[in-house]
Amino acid sequence: MKKLRSLLEDRARLLAAVRGFFAQRGVLEVVTPVLGRAADPEPEIQPFRVAAPEGDRYLQTSPEFHMKRLLAAGSGPIYQISHAFRAGEAGRRHNPEFLLLEWYWPGFDHFRLMDEVADLVNQVLGRSLPVERIAYRKLFLEHLDLDPLAADEATLAATARRLGFDVAGLSGRDAWLELLMAMVIEPELGRGRLTFVHGYPASQAALARLDPDDPRVARRFELYLEGVELANGYHELADAAEQRARFEAHNAERRRRGLPVLPLDEALLAALAQGLPDCAGVALGLDRLLMLSRGADRLDAVLEFPWPLA
Repeated sequence: MKKLRSLLEDRARLLAAVRGFFAQRGVLEVVTPVLGRAADPEPEIQPFRVAAPEGDRYLQTSPEFHMKRLLAAGSGPIYQISHAFRAGEAGRRHNPEFLLLEWYWPGFDHFRLMDEVADLVNQVLGRSLPVERIAYRKLFLEHLDLDPLAADEATLAATARRLGFDVAGLSGRDAWLELLMAMVIEPELGRGRLTFVHGYPASQAALARLDPDDPRVARRFELYLEGVELANGYHELADAAEQRARFEAHNAERRRRGLPVLPLDEALLAALAQGLPDCAGVALGLDRLLMLSRGADRLDAVLEFPWPLA
């Protein structure tokens, strides 16, 4: 009983600290639908589909699409603490339902947003952790002596096998890059510091714009603390035609893998066409932040109803 009360109190303090941080900065809290008519077609993310009399709906894997519609309508800087859902993600650091903090700043690029993310994490944790920024390419050169922007699939696969990793059926450059990142590099990141990795390959841009100075990379970052990925941020793509092309490419890959093809979010695409302000946005896993704040190494240690007990 005391352990449960302690967990509840720690989460309440964390949420209060988050809200206090944004109140100080004039960022408005918003609420958006958990059920939507569309879902992110990213092949690595699987939404829960909900049958409804009006037609299928999807539990949102992130509040991003709805929040961008608010931004395009003139909301200004906004944040949300939201439940998000991803099918098939259960394990030591994953739960199919999780608590996500997402926020957007018009006028920010991804580097300026990194500064704010560091400020928030340090304030919420009550710490003064040092901050480092390092390019994705530099990490691969230092840890694996290969260039992730130039190495072909065969080279990446050979490197993984040499290190003892061999996943049956794994294919595609990004799949091998993600394996090497997860197994070799990520465990070393953020040890006693906040480590921001930026400059991901353009093929992993998702909803980020490409770097105009080097279109091989995306203006995207991830934050790591004690080997745990905490946040994923973008200098947001505002080009509706480019976003549609990416969605269609994702659905083509889903079709190739035998995954369900998902309806495109036409309302989001219309909002982008109307005009999304130049902005940066980030999603941060609050369950993982609570896990680290309590010195736990498993997500289910900070969940009252972990999967499948919920």
